Amino acid sequence: MAKYTGPSCKLCRREMVPLFLKGQRCLTDKCALKKRKYPPGPPRKRRSKLTDYGVQMREKQKIKRMYGMMEGQFRRVFEDASRAKGVTSAQMMSLLERRLDNVVYRMGFASSRMQARQFVQHRHITVNGRIVDIPSYRIRVNDVVEARDNFKANPIMEESIKLSKAVSSVPGWIEVDYESKKGKIVRLPERSDITATFNEQLVVELYSK
Repeated sequence: MAKYTGPSCKLCRREMVPLFLKGQRCLTDKCALKKRKYPPGPPRKRRSKLTDYGVQMREKQKIKRMYGMMEGQFRRVFEDASRAKGVTSAQMMSLLERRLDNVVYRMGFASSRMQARQFVQHRHITVNGRIVDIPSYRIRVNDVVEARDNFKANPIMEESIKLSKAVSSVPGWIEVDYESKKGKIVRLPERSDITATFNEQLVVELYSK
């Protein structure tokens, strides 16, 4: 499966917003966006104003890159959301939140979605007692996501959990037991559970053309 392998910080600089692709590093002075407050590429004295299409495209890229997805994957999520009952933009964000790699990240077991994706791909995570190594696996209500026994003492995970406890970052739709390294999905995520300031309606307008 295709994936982006270039510098993560360059993506944040392209969108000029922190996408937290390197976890808590994005909140420190080491963040590339704080050091270089301009997009990558040759410097320009004056940047042209974005068209309506350009604004919609940039919003799509922000969301797509934050969740670590390629265009085809993201488009399929939108199509699923458009077929579901309810507001398409809210359904799209809910489906993105229900990705297994995102759930592992939201539970505090990984410091970034990229790290959570590695945990899943390396078969360190189970869903309802079964190993699942597909990051895009869609979690459902009452699913139990847990670290495998031979991975529960991993220092990287322990450090991520310690930080998660400090900032109380677990959303209300997940119940987490840090001692046993597992969490349960108590309800589907809603738009109000997502703190990122996206305008996902622009993505709906873009794909609806």
